[in-house]
Amino acid sequence: MKYIKQFAIILTITCIGEILKYLIDLPIPGSIYGLIIMFLLLLFHVLKPEDVKETGEFLIEIMPLMFIPAGAGLLSSFDVLKEMLIPLLVIIPLTTCIVVFVSGRVTEAVL
Repeated sequence: MKYIKQFAIILTITCIGEILKYLIDLPIPGSIYGLIIMFLLLLFHVLKPEDVKETGEFLIEIMPLMFIPAGAGLLSSFDVLKEMLIPLLVIIPLTTCIVVFVSGRVTEAVL
């Protein structure tokens, strides 16, 4: 029962984020609104980390499963992607390095 309650809390916050996406005319995904709401609820102690901890950990553990449909989609549309293969092979490592560098700098600045 505890897991159902925790999942309901997470799902409710996610749904509120999706609703906000339609109410606020900005190009921000609903999931980002949901993350901001969750952060604020945790920050202001409206919600305790224990209220969503176990279900949150479970969802993080199964996250790799969520990438299987996207990977299958890439494989099925390889004919379209092979035209862009060289640019992708350059852009993906380059942007990955940029993200790692910027994340490291931001983390250093926060710490």
